Amino acid sequence: MRSKVLLAAWLLSDIIIFIGAYALAYFLRVGFIFSSDFPFDRYLLTALMTSPLWLIVMSTTRTFFLTHNQRTLRNGSYIAYAGAVGISIFTLLYYFEFTAFFSRMLLLEALIIQIALTWVWHIGYDKFRRMKLRSFPPAFPTLLVGVTRETAALIRHLDRRRSALVPVAILENKGTKEKEIEGVPVLGKLNKLEEVLKTHKITHLIQCSDLEQSINLLSACRKEGITYMLLPSVLGIVERDEHIESLEGWPVTAVHPKGSVAQRFFA
Repeated sequence: MRSKVLLAAWLLSDIIIFIGAYALAYFLRVGFIFSSDFPFDRYLLTALMTSPLWLIVMSTTRTFFLTHNQRTLRNGSYIAYAGAVGISIFTLLYYFEFTAFFSRMLLLEALIIQIALTWVWHIGYDKFRRMKLRSFPPAFPTLLVGVTRETAALIRHLDRRRSALVPVAILENKGTKEKEIEGVPVLGKLNKLEEVLKTHKITHLIQCSDLEQSINLLSACRKEGITYMLLPSVLGIVERDEHIESLEGWPVTAVHPKGSVAQRFFA
């Protein structure tokens, strides 16, 4: 319920910012008056009509995933792309509705203001969202499978970055003397998997070792409606230079040669 409320508030606030950015661009360009030559009501109506279409475009980029980091350049490029599509839709709607063009500088200012305000807001909301999602009980309790150095490093990384995914339990197939790793309790072997998934209401499972258990873990996740993740180190990939790509529509994990164009693009 908490995640749904946060998402709904996020979507609503983005629409308000979109319309507000266009209104601000109008007054900055025309002046803080209501021009009779360029009626504000028509302009605002077009912005209102455009906002849900723009929001749909934003949604196709998966920007609104609650577990995504909003600070990345890739996320900024998604916002810029959606803004460009939004300004195009706005222009077409205004022309077909009122059969008139207006200042190209106003359109440019509206685009720049909208992209800047949206990205700044996303970064600010990201901090608030993470705080709320991590508060007890966490919205996305996460189970780690395997006790390795990568497990401990991952827990520290998620805590340092204030990730929405909060590790709450660890299972180890071969058994271990460790009672906890970085404050996260080790609850036993994989024979307790179903019990732990239900007791802790797990939403995400991250496999950190025991490659031979992948099918069993994935099947359990599918059965319970849980997101399954696999660390590349389980496959022997330890340089962290792998990327999920599409090969003619078929998802693959790719590792490009160092110094290649593809590697520089994904870095």
